[in-house]
Amino acid sequence: MSDLLNVSSGPHVRDKLTTGKIMGIVLLALLPATGYGIWHFGVNAAILVVVSVLTCVLTELIYELILKQPITISDLSAAVTGLLLALNMPPTAAWWLPVIGGVFAIIFVKMLFGGLGQNFMNPALAGRCFLVICFTARMTNFNYDGMTSATPLALLRAGSSVNIHDMVTGNIAGTVGETSVVAIVLGACIMLALGIIDLKIPASYIISFFVFMGLFAGHGWDMNYLIAQLAGGGLMLGAFFMATDYATCPITDKGKILYGIALGVMTGIFRCFSSSPEGVSFAIIFCNLLVPLIEKLTLPKCFGKGGEI
Repeated sequence: MSDLLNVSSGPHVRDKLTTGKIMGIVLLALLPATGYGIWHFGVNAAILVVVSVLTCVLTELIYELILKQPITISDLSAAVTGLLLALNMPPTAAWWLPVIGGVFAIIFVKMLFGGLGQNFMNPALAGRCFLVICFTARMTNFNYDGMTSATPLALLRAGSSVNIHDMVTGNIAGTVGETSVVAIVLGACIMLALGIIDLKIPASYIISFFVFMGLFAGHGWDMNYLIAQLAGGGLMLGAFFMATDYATCPITDKGKILYGIALGVMTGIFRCFSSSPEGVSFAIIFCNLLVPLIEKLTLPKCFGKGGEI
């Protein structure tokens, strides 16, 4: 009889859109960026995608089998984590890097904190940052046209010029899924059209970052420079696909906007004042830690509380 009862605190929301369907739509929305990355970088990019997804799914399955917990891989959240991790890796990375990153993401960031919805930061980005810290040289070695190449943001940091058209279309060096802004925005439009995400976080993130870079990057309001900053370093991928992660972003409308502003400022700080020209991944996981405080500050007051009506 106890298996038939589902006891939980209110409020209760009934919706036909299940977690599995939401994650399925996210996977569908990531296909343009994934397909372009594989076409652009070749077979090794495809290997990274397959290995990363399989590692995350199998790690979650094995963990639940060992601890005799309900099997949850059908909700596709582990597959999304694996795909996002692969899209945030350089195309020349060794196959065993997503294995290490995937195991860390699923076990230490997701499952040990209670599974889906209980993780305190985005698992895919946590796995990527773990790999960057442990294997810095391998995670910053980019290959394009058969030779090692600097990313556009690294070129900007060095004072060189970049081709904006190539950055938007994806004809540049970078991680597997970050290069083509067109492919990323196409996937984002799918999620927006189906109501999976809204524009509060991405828009506030992009606008606040744009303003911060205009004020503090030292190039003034040079549109070529600012557009290059927006198009490079995985900012678009992070803004639409990782900053909007349900489990690690605020639930209040004001909180989402404040969260997006914090992301824009933190990304700008990393890009302007740190040793790395990137910064999106670290900015997102840092701001993930601020979410409880943001929700506390933006939580609506109860009706009639404190004499207010």
